[in-house]
Amino acid sequence: MNILLLGATGDVGRATLDQAVQRGHVITAVARRPDALVAGAPNQIKQVALDVLEMQEDLADLARNHDVIISALRPIEGQEPLLVPMTRAALGAASAADIPILVTGGAALLKLADGSGHTVLSAPDFLPDSVRPIAEACAAQDALLDTRPDVAWTCLRPPAMLHDGPRKGRYTWGQDTLVIDSEGQSEISFADFGSALIDLAEKSSRPNRRLTVAWGMAA
Repeated sequence: MNILLLGATGDVGRATLDQAVQRGHVITAVARRPDALVAGAPNQIKQVALDVLEMQEDLADLARNHDVIISALRPIEGQEPLLVPMTRAALGAASAADIPILVTGGAALLKLADGSGHTVLSAPDFLPDSVRPIAEACAAQDALLDTRPDVAWTCLRPPAMLHDGPRKGRYTWGQDTLVIDSEGQSEISFADFGSALIDLAEKSSRPNRRLTVAWGMAA
């Protein structure tokens, strides 16, 4: 499979790249800064330095001859609102190339597993103030997806905690509610989240839908 990976040098992007390589896929790894690209990459990785906001026509051209786009794009701290135009550029490339796209979303609009009806974003005192800007950007990103019926998109949203850690090789899928484990924790490592993205990329049918994944049991 030929995969176009956007945001290849971020935490999710690197984990996804690693899994794609291990499974024998051919990857075009895109990052904004050429010095951030992977050193000593294997032959199955083609590295491209490209700013998705400034070079949208180039991105659309690049997307052609790929089977799927995986967008692991994330703006730097302080520029969280850029997530929406970055995602819009990725969706535009998928539309131009007529290929499906997997979008890394956020947990903002997932419901809490306590039955309160609150989401991660709306629940009082659930989110630290430091992560509220990216949570709000992810909510706006989520709304953007519904404006693109022309694109075959699937959005994979992480659990409450996405962090460094081992690849356990097991996880539980969910839809609109946080997946929790037996101790009520909702978490997954970058390694397993990247693995889940490649699982989705390998599926022959990817309808427009939102999914989530975490260690543990579904609520």
